[in-house]
Amino acid sequence: MYVYYLLALIVVVIDQITKLAIIRTMEIGEQLTIIEGFFYFTSHRNAGAAWGIFQGQMLFFYIITLLVIVGVVYYMQRYARKDKLLATALGFILGGAIGNFIDRLLYQEVVDFLDVIIFGYDFPIFNIADSALTIGVILVIIGTIMEETKKGKADK
Repeated sequence: MYVYYLLALIVVVIDQITKLAIIRTMEIGEQLTIIEGFFYFTSHRNAGAAWGIFQGQMLFFYIITLLVIVGVVYYMQRYARKDKLLATALGFILGGAIGNFIDRLLYQEVVDFLDVIIFGYDFPIFNIADSALTIGVILVIIGTIMEETKKGKADK
């Protein structure tokens, strides 16, 4: 079980190291081309959530994040002990939540820098913690689908 907490810690460490590198080496708004027309490092700050919603609502984010962290740890201890996929998903979610929570505590905003253009759409700039949260949610969805499929076959 501790390996999944280690996964969360690894996510937090990578997230914070990359954000610190951006803070120290790039001005806000500065952009570094990685793959022309597709992938850039763009120094950006977000005082809200995804797509900039709830700008400046730090107390809201503190409360929600603490509830998410407590809920994830509870689910890891209670339900994920026998389910490696769920435990992995929750490890990613925990690491992502803590990574962005640290930013909100330290800077009252989140440091974003991964800038991707997909089929001409400039996707909102994000970070490693956001990526981990997304991976975790996708894994939860996959696990849920697999579990429902297994139940469906057992009912026949």
